[in-house]
Amino acid sequence: MGRLIYSMITSLDGYVSDENGGYGWGAPEEESHTFINEHMRSIGTYLYGRRMYETMVFWETAHTLPDQPPFILECAEVWQAADKIVYSATLEEVSSRRTRIERSFDPESVRRLKAESDRDLSVDGPNLAAQAIAAGLVDEYQVFVGPAVVGGGTRFFPDGVRADLELLDERRFGNGVVYLHYGVKP
Repeated sequence: MGRLIYSMITSLDGYVSDENGGYGWGAPEEESHTFINEHMRSIGTYLYGRRMYETMVFWETAHTLPDQPPFILECAEVWQAADKIVYSATLEEVSSRRTRIERSFDPESVRRLKAESDRDLSVDGPNLAAQAIAAGLVDEYQVFVGPAVVGGGTRFFPDGVRADLELLDERRFGNGVVYLHYGVKP
């Protein structure tokens, strides 16, 4: 059975993007990116909303850009090897392999996918994650807390979330990012 993991980079005050939609303050450097790449290896399927997919589809062709460092090439390779499901009522077509569109988020189909999977799943993007959290589907939270306070924007956690969590892992990086990995207590 696969676990459903919600993982994103956030500001210290809990935002995945600022009020203008920017998130450059959280861009990983080589050390943290390499660590993220290793965690991505366990993911067999990414669940994306449209906006997050449009951001992440960069990895479909990142390896074709000249002079990419090894950690970028590795990330592209790992991302391309996984399946992707994009939840969107408006997206006409996808621009990556191993990708399909679902017109709406169905918690029961995700529950079945988790039960049938021998690899982990990742829900990416705060809007889609809010639906998965509300349905009780998220098993783990992986938060990369960046050294910035942005004062507003899109929050990592939706309103109304209550959960008892167990700290599973933590790590500090040289650029001031702190990784926190929590499991949901039964």
